[in-house]
Amino acid sequence: MSTVDTSDPKAAQAHARSMGGTRVEAMPFVPAAEAPVLPHGVAPSDMLWAETVAAGGYTAKILGRGARLRLTDLNGEACASMLAFSAERPSERLNVADTLKVQWNAYLGAGKLLLSDMGRVMFSILEDTAQTHDAFCGASNAASNARRYGDGDNWGDQPNARDRFKLAVAKFGLGARDIHPCINWFKGVRVEPDGQTTLQAGPFVPARQVTLRVEADVIVVLANCPHVLDPRADYTVTPLGVAAWRGPVTPTDDPIRNATPEGLRAFLNLEDHLRR
Repeated sequence: MSTVDTSDPKAAQAHARSMGGTRVEAMPFVPAAEAPVLPHGVAPSDMLWAETVAAGGYTAKILGRGARLRLTDLNGEACASMLAFSAERPSERLNVADTLKVQWNAYLGAGKLLLSDMGRVMFSILEDTAQTHDAFCGASNAASNARRYGDGDNWGDQPNARDRFKLAVAKFGLGARDIHPCINWFKGVRVEPDGQTTLQAGPFVPARQVTLRVEADVIVVLANCPHVLDPRADYTVTPLGVAAWRGPVTPTDDPIRNATPEGLRAFLNLEDHLRR
């Protein structure tokens, strides 16, 4: 195997520049319009974000109101743990408990909303071809990964979602205390009649998707690590596809906005906040 001597700064510079245009399995595409595959019907000029998140990887992005965010379980074993914060004031963030309680439903899917701790809508779920998500269990952590895999260190071969979150939120001036309970997309947890939780771990059919409409300017944080309840001894997770593009703001006659009194209130709370 050939090696490159980068001990000399000029050689290191030449090597770095020679890598321009290299494509690997997991990477962000900058600009997003240069992604090899764009969402159907989306113009390249409307693309905001295109990235493949590696197994054990993480990413984060600020998205504006009206954007569409699509997550894709590319190979059937992604676990997209997600945090969300108000981009205007990050002390406002996704509240998973209120998201379930206000909608009288423990399971997320198309037509449901994601709410902040201020009672405002943050996202609407437009499409969901997976129907296996988790709003109960939160993120894996160093201890849970160490018990399962023998190592949970952030810099090891089996990183955990919580420590990945720490790296991601730090880019926005946030810390460990800002990491709130997350949603885990693509790994379904059901509550049994006796109160026990059952994980739908997979593997699943590749290319399952969930598409969210961004209702307020947000910071989206994603970690792609095995679910905390995954019973398998091997660190089992595959790459996650992320795409976001510009879209129209939700109109007042939108069916999701008006589907329930509780959901409408969340939209009204947001719209009142934005009325200045």
